[in-house]
Amino acid sequence: MKYYPAEIQAKTFDRKMMGYDPDQVENFLIVVAAQMEVLMQERTALKDTLKNKELDILNFKDREQLLQQTMTQSTAVTEKMKSETDRECKIIINDATQKADMITRDAKDSLRKIYGEIADLKKSRMQFEANLKAMAQAHLSLLEQADQFLPRMRMANIDME
Repeated sequence: MKYYPAEIQAKTFDRKMMGYDPDQVENFLIVVAAQMEVLMQERTALKDTLKNKELDILNFKDREQLLQQTMTQSTAVTEKMKSETDRECKIIINDATQKADMITRDAKDSLRKIYGEIADLKKSRMQFEANLKAMAQAHLSLLEQADQFLPRMRMANIDME
């Protein structure tokens, strides 16, 4: 049977000739002592549990702080990586643009050179055709002159064949 503080305070013992009944008092004290022992054990257990919970809370706070530091550091690293990546991208794009400009410039120079060569070849062809035409006309003219001066020889050569 459990006693509450109000019950303990209100407890009365039967009176006997020389005071309270010793058996009742002794039984009461045994019960109260047992309850006190249980309460003290519960109190000790609760104190231990509280201490463990407080340690857990401290551990969790330490973990939380570590997580926050880690998140802050990872955010800083991410931002740094992002800025370095942006910088590298700009460098690569600038390099590619310069190479593209150089390739375009070289291609245009090559194209101009090819057009120049084509123009030179056209001039050479026209000159060759003109020279060939002139030579052919000169040969025809020589043949006509030879026919005028030697018409019979030519006829004789034709007959021999």
